[in-house]
Amino acid sequence: VQLQASGGGLVQAGGSLRLSCVASGNIFSINVMGWYRQAPQKQRELVADITSGGNTNYADSVKGRFTISRDNAKNTVYLQMNSLKPEDTAVYYCNADSWGRKYHYWGQGTQVTVSS
Repeated sequence: VQLQASGGGLVQAGGSLRLSCVASGNIFSINVMGWYRQAPQKQRELVADITSGGNTNYADSVKGRFTISRDNAKNTVYLQMNSLKPEDTAVYYCNADSWGRKYHYWGQGTQVTVSS
């Protein structure tokens, strides 16, 4: 499975960005897709994920501001980020897990920078 992420950039606080991640390869092995982020000198953390059935899970810090969605026909997961804060600044990584979370796949990171 290969993951190609896009959509990062520089935005002012309060602004919005939309991240996209397209999966290719053995896509039928994928159940959960999601986004993680890693800020400088911090551990990578889950932002949000979504199952193939549409069940979602969010970090408390982004609830009400970020929305994860998935287009199974396009093998794509999206992260709509609204009301961005400087503390959202991080490298965002697309992730996909196989059924039973036996295998984990990562895309290249995309930088999100929120200026105050």
